[in-house]
Amino acid sequence: MDLRQKYLEFFKERNHKIISGASLIPENDPSVLFTTAGMHPLVPYLLGQKHPSGNRLTDVQKCIRTGDIEEVGDSTHHTFFEMMGNWSLGDYFKEESIALSWEFLTSEKYLNLDKNRIAISVFAGDDDAPFDDESYNIWKKIFESEGLPIERIAKLPKKNNWWPPVGETGPCGPDTEIFYWSDNKKETPSSFNDDNDSWVEIWNNVFMEYNKEKDGSYSMLEQKNVDTGLGLERISAVLNGLDDNYLGKFFINLISKIEELSSLNYKEVDIEKKKSIRIIADHIKAAVMIIGDPKGIAPSNTDQGYVVRRLIRRAIRYGKQIGINKELWLEDIVKIVISDYKDVYEEVEKNQNFIILNFNKEQEKFEKTIEKGIEKIEKLKLDYDKELKDFNLDASTLFDLYQSYGFPLELSFEEINRIRVENGGEDIPEDLKYNCLKEFDSELKKHQEMSRTASAGKFKGGLSDDSEETVKLHTTAHLLLAALRKVLGQHVEQKGSNINSERLRFDFSHSEKMTKEEIKEVEDLVNETISK
Repeated sequence: MDLRQKYLEFFKERNHKIISGASLIPENDPSVLFTTAGMHPLVPYLLGQKHPSGNRLTDVQKCIRTGDIEEVGDSTHHTFFEMMGNWSLGDYFKEESIALSWEFLTSEKYLNLDKNRIAISVFAGDDDAPFDDESYNIWKKIFESEGLPIERIAKLPKKNNWWPPVGETGPCGPDTEIFYWSDNKKETPSSFNDDNDSWVEIWNNVFMEYNKEKDGSYSMLEQKNVDTGLGLERISAVLNGLDDNYLGKFFINLISKIEELSSLNYKEVDIEKKKSIRIIADHIKAAVMIIGDPKGIAPSNTDQGYVVRRLIRRAIRYGKQIGINKELWLEDIVKIVISDYKDVYEEVEKNQNFIILNFNKEQEKFEKTIEKGIEKIEKLKLDYDKELKDFNLDASTLFDLYQSYGFPLELSFEEINRIRVENGGEDIPEDLKYNCLKEFDSELKKHQEMSRTASAGKFKGGLSDDSEETVKLHTTAHLLLAALRKVLGQHVEQKGSNINSERLRFDFSHSEKMTKEEIKEVEDLVNETISK
């Protein structure tokens, strides 16, 4: 049985209703760009609203965590991942939750993991909330009955064992995390050490018993909830005896294609090349999932679109580093992602043409950006009045490269280092790079502030008044969205609108400028509906 299905069936047998996972793009929530965890779509129900499917739920949720982008490259971190989860909305609490997790992981009927390779962490307590002695004692009882060392139950601080609200305020609480010893060459230690990377976190049971208020204080929730998450990619690797998720079934086909394109052997390359291969596989998969989502987001310079652009461009950069030279090579890997996931998430196959179109356009655009940026740096090199082994560019010049040519700061540093090394020098010292980054960020913030000030008075969101003409145009906005979807495709999403009695402005997502014929077709559809 498929691992996703096995998980859902386990909880279904224990009176949990299976619910559908949500879109990667959150509904009506400006506090986050993406759905980051299974709990995200369920916040209203964690606060006490009744869920139509009851108070015991389970699902598999697609997630994007942009905070992990810089950590991607090791053997366990991913930007896109699937989280299997179960919830109790005011029903069972810590004891039953922990018992369910232990049963699914260790019983012969289900995952049958080696109990002697499991460790636990619980919340140690601080000024905001006390030590979670209830969870600790539940685990202690289980470990003692199994003859396992209780030194593998660690008490850790808030940064390790506290689940924060989705935004600034909301439901939160202590969690207990379950780890598995992934090193097949070394015996499992008798105690747990959070700094040892061989201990891989596989399951997180969050006990939402607090609400974080606007003033930063914590109050007790009337409804205590359980929210758990078991990472599909990580647990799959564990079950197959792998200490590298990228050798598991959710990545191996991508790795094979990257090996083919780069003429490298993933298992034999050095750690830097291995890191590059992992980043390419992770980033392309994440970008496919965001573009191919039912609310598909195309690459752009703002919000979710900026993340997609960053993922694709990072993949291209790392592809160059490992010697991939094929034209529009991203498409080869995109097709593997779609093939791997089409049976689980049918939208990626349905939106295949839209996904490939955006990847190819972004790659062509970025290749031109790279050419222009390198050309500019070469000209600046000719004007440099010192030895080229000391070659460096100030923050304002680097910002100009970024602003005028779209040339990323990381690529500028790489080119500067290349010139320095070719002329007998060394890479830019870290302190110089750090100061340059600070100045660059300052320039960027100034520019963003100017942009916001300049555009603030132009278009304010929503309706400017409630006159009859304005209300009519508001209705027209809905008709316009329907017509755009009919002409351009279901990927079109409204990104904003501004309506007054004289005109309607409508912002939407699409990868290309509309043709005159498309505009005419949309106008005709809207006018036809109005006439009716």
